[in-house]
Amino acid sequence: MEYAEPPGRRELQARIDVGVRVVELQSELAQRIIDPEASIAREKTLQRLLPICSYCKKVRNDGDYWQQVEFYIEEHADVSFSHGICPTCFKDVIEPELAEFESKADNDDVTWSLSS
Repeated sequence: MEYAEPPGRRELQARIDVGVRVVELQSELAQRIIDPEASIAREKTLQRLLPICSYCKKVRNDGDYWQQVEFYIEEHADVSFSHGICPTCFKDVIEPELAEFESKADNDDVTWSLSS
């Protein structure tokens, strides 16, 4: 019976390096599978009907608590919100409030200044 000669130091190191690389690639592949599954789960959460208050626009979450729609979406999707004022709301809400404020200031003869 003939026995194979044990691998030399270089060959043994090469085999170890290949094994390490195979494990790394398997780990990367597993992560690539997990990430899309998490994305799909988040999207499914957002695809169902949301109970929303017709007055204040808060959303009822799974725990039966009412929260602002922005917070609900931030928790269930990979998004963040920034707030601004659209041109329609500026015209319909802000301009009348500014005009009322200026009118009151004119009627009260109050001088407003930014410096003390």
